[in-house]
Amino acid sequence: MIDIPLSALEVAMVQTGTRAVDTLRDTAAFARELERLGYHRVWYAEHHHSPAIGAFPPVVLTAHAAASTSVIRLGSGGVLAPNHAPLTLAEQFGTLAALHEDRIDLGVGRGPGTFDEGIARALRRGAGPTTDAEYREDVAAVLSFLVEEVALGPLPEPWLLASSPAGAELAAELGLPVAVAHHIRPENTRAVLERYRAAFTPSRWCERPRVLLCVEAVCAETEEEAQRLGGPMNVVKAGLLQGISDMPFPTPEEAAAHPFTEPERRALAGFRAQQAVGDPETVVRRLAELAGGTGADELMLTTPVYRFRDRVRSYELIRKQLGG
Repeated sequence: MIDIPLSALEVAMVQTGTRAVDTLRDTAAFARELERLGYHRVWYAEHHHSPAIGAFPPVVLTAHAAASTSVIRLGSGGVLAPNHAPLTLAEQFGTLAALHEDRIDLGVGRGPGTFDEGIARALRRGAGPTTDAEYREDVAAVLSFLVEEVALGPLPEPWLLASSPAGAELAAELGLPVAVAHHIRPENTRAVLERYRAAFTPSRWCERPRVLLCVEAVCAETEEEAQRLGGPMNVVKAGLLQGISDMPFPTPEEAAAHPFTEPERRALAGFRAQQAVGDPETVVRRLAELAGGTGADELMLTTPVYRFRDRVRSYELIRKQLGG
């Protein structure tokens, strides 16, 4: 039903009532579990100053997970170019690629990784938001430094993250594989793919258009349980709809008691309809529809649920439904 690789995006949710160190412990265990289940890669996202998501540098999480796994690919999804010197990124991921041959990815994105303007400026040492031209120069510089300055041996596999046609156009211009943030802006997915495929130019990094589609996937034994597990992220999303970005990640019980407004319910239902939430048969069918409808070369699943064991179980059920 699905004959393309399945991977995972780790956003390191910090659960209410737990410590950041507990989340860090789970991230390494998560990579080991997904390696056992036969998933292709795990990527780590960069976030800052959020009570719901740990501020853990993707390069550190990648190094930590790589030390305790053996075959699964690991990397950033993504490290945010405006927050880092291009040479530093090239050195960090070039070193990881030399230490863990043919297992390291360098997924690069543009956003600041925070809704706090003060934190965003601190990350950029007082500079304002990056322009389109500055972002292009940063990404091009990372690629150049990887080849000309670092080149310790095997290079990390570079990807560009895109949630808009502008990001897709840059990936196409540079000849990079693209990771499409369907889990964030599903309404943009079609336009992103069309722009990328129409403008793609082959490069040393990629000979043809190559698409990874990131999808929110919550799988449980029953539809009702999957909806319950997805409840905490619905609360976080409802807060974002109101411009509230400092909400903690609640428990499923707290989420069940949350008073959603009718406009929030409609918006959340519309979002969920474009993702993959439900029992194993429903989730796998939906993933197959997304893969077929977009022509994706790979699906990356993100599963923002409260408990670690429920998150791993979601990935187990999907593999079992696929016969893995």
